[in-house]
Amino acid sequence: MEQNPADAIPSADPFDLFEAWFAEARGSEPNDPNAMALATATPQGLPSVRMVLLKGHGRDGFVFYTNFESRKGRELAANPNVALLFHWKSLRRQIRIEGPIRQVTDAEADAYFASRHPQSRIGSAASDQSRPLPSREVYLDRVEALEAQYPDGEVPRPAHWSGYRVTPTAMEFWQDREFRLHERRRFTFAASGGWTSTLLYP
Repeated sequence: MEQNPADAIPSADPFDLFEAWFAEARGSEPNDPNAMALATATPQGLPSVRMVLLKGHGRDGFVFYTNFESRKGRELAANPNVALLFHWKSLRRQIRIEGPIRQVTDAEADAYFASRHPQSRIGSAASDQSRPLPSREVYLDRVEALEAQYPDGEVPRPAHWSGYRVTPTAMEFWQDREFRLHERRRFTFAASGGWTSTLLYP
């Protein structure tokens, strides 16, 4: 089946293309258009993946927040390279991003933590994320104790809770097409300081 060449994913700036697709996703996805799969690996190369939320992005990278003492936090400390995946079913599109991470500044983390709903701040402070929990009541009791200690919800950001910025070295855009004649374009950041791209077979 012949397709119009104008439909091809353009070889323009990958950040501009991300902005355009993300804007469309915010208008079409029913829930959490900023949801992305985050893949990490242990020093031995054992992978794990989970969904997180994109909380900031720009030409300097893509930001998410976590508990540094969680499984992903420990894996990130041991192997600071990740992969992200956005999948927008409403648009039949995917974006894959790969690159190293670096910690956001304390000021950035404080500002984001303060912007969260008070109950979310308390929930984060009460959680020993990824570690064994004897019963749900234990966690809820900790939440209740923090609610009593901070009735206004102004619990301070825990020192082990902050964010990471992923600096992309590769970005791949995928568009679903009829009869699985999909389109893929991969952008790679060159050591010389610019982006190159190529179409890939689907």
